[in-house]
Amino acid sequence: MEVIYNSDLAFDRISGTHKVGSLVGVTYWDLKRTLGNPVFDEASGDDKVQKEWVIDYNGETFTVYDWKTYDEEYTVTELKLWSIGGKTNPDAFEAELLKQIEAQKAI
Repeated sequence: MEVIYNSDLAFDRISGTHKVGSLVGVTYWDLKRTLGNPVFDEASGDDKVQKEWVIDYNGETFTVYDWKTYDEEYTVTELKLWSIGGKTNPDAFEAELLKQIEAQKAI
């Protein structure tokens, strides 16, 4: 699992992705502690996404993002339902990410 921090590269990689799953019960701080800062850390132009990570996993690109909260404070302090974007089934990616999140919580 490799997080992409270069915004130009991340933007190229997310082309054609769409919602393929969800992360339930995960906070912004869980994601930040596990993945680092989101590559897209400011609201999108249409304000539908406040925070987004782009991750390469087993040769596939996945994204983790909030969707239509329209409120950065809510996203950071209360949101516990994140969207997973990609082009393929996210089950293995989701399982690995949840495993890493739990490992970080144990530290």
